[in-house]
Amino acid sequence: MPIPPRAAALHTILVGGGLAGLLDIAFALAVAWLGGGQPIRVMQAIASGVLGRDAFAGGVVTAVLGLSLHFVIACGAAATFLGASRWRPWLLRRPLVAGPIFGLCVWAVMYQVVLPVTFGRPWSMPPALSLAGQLAIHAFGVGLPVALVASRSVLVASRPK
Repeated sequence: MPIPPRAAALHTILVGGGLAGLLDIAFALAVAWLGGGQPIRVMQAIASGVLGRDAFAGGVVTAVLGLSLHFVIACGAAATFLGASRWRPWLLRRPLVAGPIFGLCVWAVMYQVVLPVTFGRPWSMPPALSLAGQLAIHAFGVGLPVALVASRSVLVASRPK
């Protein structure tokens, strides 16, 4: 049964954004764990973008807020991709190319604009291995799943009934 156009958009945003959010947070948690960090602190760090340092004293509540914000951002990225595809339809026809490029754009906006503005400090170059991991997860764990889900959702929605 074909997906109606609104359902295709919702599917892209929820499934594409959800998958991207899941892969990205799994990567962040793995990096934290390998570095001796705690998962709750990763999610509290996300919440600290809106709560400041108080997020780290909020326990599970602020961790859940951080995780929720993370998925809202990921779904927002999926919505952005879908919106961009309205102007540039090739994004849906070439998801294997468009996805990683989009993921790198998401990384650039997050690390060059959002995080410096949110935390009031300039961006500094992370160590090469950390940078490579950030770029890889954003290209292949954020951008690619969003593009693949969007491409498939719109393709299914556009099939003749």
